Amino acid sequence: MHRRHPEIDPQLLSETDEQRQLRTVLRDFYTEASGPEDVRKHLATPRGYDDALWTRLAGEIGIHGLAVPEEYGGSGFTFAELAVALEESGRTLYCAPLLPTVALAAPALLHSGDRAACERYLPRIADGTLTATVAGSDADGPDSINVTAEQGGSGWVLRGRVDFVLDGAGADLILVRARTPAGPRLFACEPAPDSCHRTPRRVLDETRRQALVEFRGAPAITVGTAEGTEATVSATLDTGRAALAAEQVGGSAHALDATVEFAAQRHQFGRPIGSFQAVKHRLADVLVALEAARSASAYATACVADASPQLPVAACAAAVVCSETFRLASAEYVQLHGGIGFTWEHPAHLYVRRARSGEVLFGTTDRHRVRLAELIGLGTRSAA
Repeated sequence: MHRRHPEIDPQLLSETDEQRQLRTVLRDFYTEASGPEDVRKHLATPRGYDDALWTRLAGEIGIHGLAVPEEYGGSGFTFAELAVALEESGRTLYCAPLLPTVALAAPALLHSGDRAACERYLPRIADGTLTATVAGSDADGPDSINVTAEQGGSGWVLRGRVDFVLDGAGADLILVRARTPAGPRLFACEPAPDSCHRTPRRVLDETRRQALVEFRGAPAITVGTAEGTEATVSATLDTGRAALAAEQVGGSAHALDATVEFAAQRHQFGRPIGSFQAVKHRLADVLVALEAARSASAYATACVADASPQLPVAACAAAVVCSETFRLASAEYVQLHGGIGFTWEHPAHLYVRRARSGEVLFGTTDRHRVRLAELIGLGTRSAA
């Protein structure tokens, strides 16, 4: 059972000068290069994002390598700096596979403790030349694994399928949890068309592409040890939840800022609609929820950065609070614009789609609540 009173250095919850400077640079960068029209334009392309912008983000600012140790080609900062980048990307719905590459695949490699795999893949993730994702990492346990690994004369091969894999159709590297005769193992697969069939799925949020990945004898190499596989998967998922929470805070903040600006400009009955008490109350509700989400996200971020044993609790709490806040903020974005968000031309509906899809990305809020209750000793899986 986890402690109910977290033991985290309060300074980890505050933004440093470097992080504030990074936020300023990234906000200007995303505003200039990844506005709503840019997002719409790139959604119509085969890859779904701007390769040149991806390269600039990795090279000029070094986002991809922020939380990668210097020995593997990164900058050697912590997840706290990466969370700033993810939050700012969430404000503009940046549509490149930043989340699966730098917040799932890279942490999975680091959590595995496999130096050979880290040396092989992390430098290319850090410099932006390799996109990556994870598959078969559902938190329901070993019985939920739909991929098996077989060892032949030339090494391991994978067979099976995983659906709704983030950036599954385009990723250069897929980290796969697969079943072996000795138990679950983590594998690295660089998919080839003849042994790995990838089918893009039509999903609610087109800014975050997903795919069905079918392994048909795909060559793979092991990552980490058999004994450490489940711990690696669990830590990776919780890191992903903390990363998603940071994104959701950014999206919620944009929705609130845009709605407040509109409420000050839109006049009805000779006065700004923001002056009406009912509108003020609704905006205040979003603000209160956003501040709670910021706190939950900051705590989860600090737990990842500090490798705290409280991470599972923090990640579950952040997943619940930030998902519900983003849903509320995006709904009010639509409603307080007078329903304009339902038209294709306005960006509000893109935020609604991102909010709704994010709610179930790493498990539903109900599932997180059940897990949180178990972690702090308030319930059991059998009782749920």
